[in-house]
Amino acid sequence: MTMTHLAAAAANFGRDLDEAYAQITHLVAEARSRDVALLALPEAALGGYLSTLHTDGDGPDSLPPVLDLDGPELRRVAEIAGDMTVVVGFCEADGPTRYNSAAALTGDGVIGVHRKVHQPLGENLYYQAGDVYETFETPVGRVGMLICYDKAFPEAARALALDGAEIVACISAWPSSRTAGASDIAEDRWTTRFNLFDQARALENQIVWLAANQVGTFGSMRFVANAKVVGPGGDVLATTGTEAGLAIAGLDVEAALATARRSMFHLRDRRPDTYTKAPAHA
Repeated sequence: MTMTHLAAAAANFGRDLDEAYAQITHLVAEARSRDVALLALPEAALGGYLSTLHTDGDGPDSLPPVLDLDGPELRRVAEIAGDMTVVVGFCEADGPTRYNSAAALTGDGVIGVHRKVHQPLGENLYYQAGDVYETFETPVGRVGMLICYDKAFPEAARALALDGAEIVACISAWPSSRTAGASDIAEDRWTTRFNLFDQARALENQIVWLAANQVGTFGSMRFVANAKVVGPGGDVLATTGTEAGLAIAGLDVEAALATARRSMFHLRDRRPDTYTKAPAHA
């Protein structure tokens, strides 16, 4: 039995990169002390998220810094990661174009990158959308990444599962409801949706799912936290609830996937030949 410890963080990250490095250093140290091999940090951990998604106002009062994939900022995180695999969110520069991106890296450098595909509300005013889902080999197995709103689309996680993902790290800056928010964030309807999506995506694809998220507030945004590790049967193995911290769970990933797929065959029993057939209308 090969036990691997996986972790997802609920933490608050703003614009200050030095504060981000300090917090990442602290989280990695805590995770390392508990034998974590893969740590997912929130969306926009390097430089913070947008200060608002409202499309009826003046837009964000400031934008996150634009970082190069091979720049010193990600190299700094790689140095902090060392022998751990870390997934971190940042605003990626590709020429004049901005992407809301996630990078998986170790001390050896960047292993893989995902550019957020699905954009909520006014995010498309500030970022170009990505258009690729792909997995990559890491020291802990084959991993795919998604960002926030991507998790609301079953096709995104399924594409990664079909590409062989054993683990999906979905990093978020998932806010509470703007129009009907609850005073207790645990009771907020967007908290409920965040948690439902995590369990459903893990179960329907029979994969291990890491959900990292921002916590606290930034600009007009109030984040729901609830970082978690979900097993391939849809069971929540660890969660931070609405608090900051690390959700950590240890499991034999290969054995957990094999057990989940022993009696239910969600990937094997697919009927892709039927999925593009539109019903005939009179």
